[in-house]
Order: sequence, then C-alpha cells, then structure tokens
Amino acid sequence: MKKLIFILIAGLLSWSCTDNCRQTRTYKATVPFSIGQEQIRSGVAVEAPRELENPGKIYAYGNYLLIGETKKGIHIIDNSVPSSPKKLSFLKIPGVIDMAIKDNVLYVDSYTDLVAFDISNPLSAKEIGRKTNVFNYGLVDGVSWYYDPYSKIITDYEIKIVTETINTNCGENSTVWPVYRGGVYYESAKDLSTSNGATGANGTTGTGGSMARFTIFDKYLYAATQSDLLVFDISTAEKPDSVNKINLGWGIETIFPYKDKLFIGSNTGMYIFDNSNPAKPVRQSIFQHARACDPVVVEGDKAYVTLRQGWCGQSPNQLDIVNISSLTNPFLIKSYTMDNPHGLSVMASKLTLCEGNFGLKSYNVADPTDIKLQQHIKGINAFDVIQLDNNLLLMIGDDGFYQYDNSDPKNLKLLSKIEVKKK
Repeated sequence: MKKLIFILIAGLLSWSCTDNCRQTRTYKATVPFSIGQEQIRSGVAVEAPRELENPGKIYAYGNYLLIGETKKGIHIIDNSVPSSPKKLSFLKIPGVIDMAIKDNVLYVDSYTDLVAFDISNPLSAKEIGRKTNVFNYGLVDGVSWYYDPYSKIITDYEIKIVTETINTNCGENSTVWPVYRGGVYYESAKDLSTSNGATGANGTTGTGGSMARFTIFDKYLYAATQSDLLVFDISTAEKPDSVNKINLGWGIETIFPYKDKLFIGSNTGMYIFDNSNPAKPVRQSIFQHARACDPVVVEGDKAYVTLRQGWCGQSPNQLDIVNISSLTNPFLIKSYTMDNPHGLSVMASKLTLCEGNFGLKSYNVADPTDIKLQQHIKGINAFDVIQLDNNLLLMIGDDGFYQYDNSDPKNLKLLSKIEVKKK
C-alpha cells in the first residue's frame, strides 16, 4: 500500500512540474477584418512618399520603378540614376497586389476591381477607368480574402505579430512556425538555424518580376487568379473590357510572357499557352511537378522553375530546368537542390535566384546539365528579382529594395538600397 501511495505522489509531482512550465513565444497570426466596396473605391489617393513597410511586387517602366506596398498602395520612384533612386509619390490603392503598365497607363487590382491610372505625371496620378467586380477572391503570402456579393463586403485578414505566454510540457518543443525574431520571419527550423539574418507587340510596356500575376501583350492584359486566366481588352484604357476567361484549376500562382507564349506557374505544374491569338490563348501542354510554390521564367528553349516548400506545398526545395523546344512535350533536363527558392530572372544565360532568408544567388546556366554558382550574397532577404539588362539588376526582399550592377555575375556590386521601416 505504501508503495502504491509513493507512486501516486510521484505521479502528481511530475504532473505539477509539467503544469508549471511556461513559455513566451512570438509568432504571426491572421486576424480577420471586413471592408465595404464603397470604402475601397473612395480610398484611392496620391500621397507624399512614405517608407517601405511590407514590400510586395516590383515593376520597372522606363526610368520609373514601382514597388507594391501589399494591399496598401504603390511607391512610385524615379530610378533614372540607379545609384540614387528618388521617391516621388505613394499611390494609395486599397487591396492592391499586382500591376502592369502600357503607354503610361497603370493597371492594378483593388480587391474586386481592375483599375486604370494615368501616370504620365507620377506626382499626380489619376484614376481613368475601373472594371468592377472582376475578382471574387485573392491570395498573397498564404493569406486569402473573399467577396460576398450579397452583402457587398470583403473579408480579409491581416498578419499581426502576437506575443503570448503559455503553459507547456517541460522539455517539449512548442515553437509555432513561422516565428518572428529580430524583425525577420522564419518559415521553419532550417531557416532559423542557417539564416544570416515583357515587351508587348505594340506600344510601350514595362517589366514585371517572376512573381507577377499581371502581364500585358499587345492590347490585352492577362490576370492569373488562383483558378482562372482572365483576359481584358485594354485598347480603350478608360474602359477595360473582359473578353475571355480560361479555367485552369486551383493553385495558379504566376504568369510569365515570352514572345507569343504565356507560361503560367501553379503549385502542381507549369502551363504553356500559345498566345498567337492574344484574345484567345490556347493551352499547349502542362509540365507537372510535386506540389510546391512555383514561379517560372523562360529564355530560348528552356524554362527555369523554382519549387519551394511552404503554404502551397511540401516539394523539395529545388530549381528545375525544363526543355521546351517542343511546346507540346516539355521535359525535365535536370533538377538542382536549393535552400528556399523564390523569384528568379534569366538573361543571356545569367540566372539570378532569390533564396528567401538564404540570400541571392547568381548562376551561369549556359550548360543546363552543369550550372555554375557564380556568387552567393548572404545576410539579406530575397523575394523577387528582375534583370533589366546586362548591367542592372533589381531585387526586392522583406528587408528592402536592392539594385546591383550585374555586368560581372561573379561580383554583383550594390548600387543602392531602400530600407524597409523597422518594426
């Protein structure tokens, strides 16, 4: 009997010890909020320049650079001197994620609407057209919003940093990913342990990154939603017109134009479309891969696809090089292991690849079966990149916007950086 009592007491003491263990943790949480369409449509304004806080996608147009402030607006920057970019204005646009430009007209999404702005004078951009209710949902950074047509209310979520103290089992690892430390988000334990802290047929268009969902060819704007390819006739900028909708299934992520073809990245494969009739793109094939986040860029007869573990899949982190000499029968040339690949850009066999918290890499891909690492810049966050020409590279990350002289891929030289406001 005494032995039984001793065992019970020992058990209670053990339980009490477990109950008394406490841990303080900081992580990202999504908090819902609602907003009405009228509030969104009346919220457009040209404001004074502001600091970068949550940079999204980038777009280059002539001497101008546009940096998205996710769901808040667009920073318009004079980049005529890349070593000294000058902020001109901030175009406030609720819900904006993507953008594309043709002939001084900026096209953006604003939650449910497609909106056109005259930016011939970046200091006084003017809304000139709006196509309402063309998008019913959206996704960025794994966070979705959706529109209820009956209430005309949009439900969205904002990411907030939450710090809380909880009871835990003694010795148990209760880390919640992604975790926030030192102003940086880490997606996994691996990230934390190794981290160092298109041209249109007619008219003038700009250049977007590999993460883009908008692109322009001829007089058509293409918008890739999570499930559809939407085609708009923008020959009259004031009245963008929906002319086609192609269902692609769920998981669509990016769109990349190359000559008269469209390459669409999804979390299960790369779609190839013949765009010789721009109003009616025709699917040629799909190159399938394991479920993963999947931007794509193209040069010549090769496509370069990054696969990344994250909210959209658990494929190995890798770069796939795909032979597209036959558009109806693409095949894998070789896969290369990466750390956490995001956006990428290729020009004249120079491939630049963003590795998230693992930095920026430069490769010589002249031989796709044996690519050569030229340089690895660590200690920065890299999300997407654009090689504008053989001398200028643009890169955006969580910690800022970078410009490099990339004339020597073995020695990228930093020209300038626009810092992100510290939180």
